[in-house]
Amino acid sequence: MLQRLLRALLVPFIGLALIFEEWGWVPLQRVFARLARLPLWARLEQLITRLPPWAALLTFFTPMVLLFPLKLLALYWIGNGHVLLGAALVLAAKVVGTAIVARLFALTQPSLMRLAWFARWYPRWVAWKNGVIAQLKASWYWRAASVTARRGKRLAARAWRRWVTAG
Repeated sequence: MLQRLLRALLVPFIGLALIFEEWGWVPLQRVFARLARLPLWARLEQLITRLPPWAALLTFFTPMVLLFPLKLLALYWIGNGHVLLGAALVLAAKVVGTAIVARLFALTQPSLMRLAWFARWYPRWVAWKNGVIAQLKASWYWRAASVTARRGKRLAARAWRRWVTAG
């Protein structure tokens, strides 16, 4: 019973975090890939792609470790009444972190897949992640939010058309 309760409480939050990652992973990775047009950045990316597996793993996890103190600072600010400042820092760290990690994963994945345990667990992670997202999207809450969002978009589009044609 406790496991079902925890799953009911945690799946929506975990699912939303995973959906945010999915939403930003490809576009943000593309933004960072454009930096490879710069000679120094291109050289750095070439060095990363040639890393041995354990160095690639360390490189892949470094941004998460480096961003952790910023997230703690954000929590400190939130706890001291600077909610907007703290929330903005969390959001900025999440977006920048997702962009960096997505690009690093694209660069290090071939090397990471040479680690037997990574090659074994990565497909399981993907299947689990997709299952959580599917479970969230099948929930009543998601369907209700989707309907509300579509209605809001239609109302905003109508209001925009009225405003544009009236002006």
